Amino acid sequence: MSASYRIGVVGSGFIARGFVMAMQHVKDLRVTRVLTRTDPRTRKDFPRPELLTNSIDDLIEHSDIVVECSGDVVHASEVVDRVLQAGLPVVTMDAEFHVTTGSYFVDRGLLTEAEGDQPGCLAALRENILQMGFRPLVYGNIKRFLNHNPTPEEMHFWARKQGITLPQVTAFTDGTKVQIEQALVANGLGADIAVRGMLGIPSPDVEAGARMLADGARRLGHPISDYVLSPGAPAGVFIAAEHDEYQRDYLQYLKLGDGPYYVLLQPFHLCHLEIQKTIRRVLFEQRILLNNTAYPRISVAAVAKRRLAKGTRIERGIGSFEVRGEAIRILDEPDHVPIGLLANAVLTRDVDAGELIHFDDVELPDTLALHAWQTVLERVRLKKPAPEAQALASATGE
Repeated sequence: MSASYRIGVVGSGFIARGFVMAMQHVKDLRVTRVLTRTDPRTRKDFPRPELLTNSIDDLIEHSDIVVECSGDVVHASEVVDRVLQAGLPVVTMDAEFHVTTGSYFVDRGLLTEAEGDQPGCLAALRENILQMGFRPLVYGNIKRFLNHNPTPEEMHFWARKQGITLPQVTAFTDGTKVQIEQALVANGLGADIAVRGMLGIPSPDVEAGARMLADGARRLGHPISDYVLSPGAPAGVFIAAEHDEYQRDYLQYLKLGDGPYYVLLQPFHLCHLEIQKTIRRVLFEQRILLNNTAYPRISVAAVAKRRLAKGTRIERGIGSFEVRGEAIRILDEPDHVPIGLLANAVLTRDVDAGELIHFDDVELPDTLALHAWQTVLERVRLKKPAPEAQALASATGE
């Protein structure tokens, strides 16, 4: 009988449900536990309710690898910490976790974002095109709609229509999600952002918009992470890249255009269906696909959508009607509050619409996520080597 690996899942929402269903017919990988904060007895909507548990210990005991897809930074940080301490590898579909606290964990075990969501798809596409000699200039997301301040009525309608939660549809609509995804891409793939909040080129033609971004990256002198706003485009990703001049005729013949910028487009990202590719990479090759690195340059700040009065309580920043996320360089705004940390937070002063929320503006619960961010920020500020690098330096006498 061939080996069968046990998969634990963290989260019981949209992605987790789809993943559990997708894995039911996979012979060598089987889901054995699903960690949920809901009451398992009430989850008739879940495809395999017998797998649900409220116990992290139960999850760890019955897993060889854990897939984290809760989308909740504070919760994910606590669970990932426990799982890595137990010596298990973690595959995530949770860019929110990575850009907020993921850097704290990169030296504590095998931790990687999965292929399937846009960041993982871009990392996999990059691996592919590098082997063909392309030199990336733009790691691009494709967004089809953007409204920085949608109404609750609009978001309730679309949440019901699409079958996802209100915070999810709001974060997609107000741009927070794409800012988070592309911040992870920038950090993990060694790129920068052109401006705060990124450029987000509006273009009915993805390739034309991608080439505009590539021209900007060329002028800046380094690769950038950004997106194109294109209503009729596919829900995929692209990389705009250069190649050697002597390949121009070949690439033109192969229908990639006249150059000097070539757009490599993947017209889909299939989320839960692609996760198992990264699970296999981890189990059989012990390789990561993408993480936020120990020294991130980009974060996603919380920006007030409207004037917020002192005493306002923000239960959850991501996908709220109080704030939205905006990608920034960490050292440009070191006192900003990452939007992923805004959970059960209370403002200590009035904040105007469009203003970044800083740590002096808000009271936050004392959580591992907060400690993790503070540790990473201090490391970035001081350029202090990560623990693994420090150990290596000591061992080599450097």
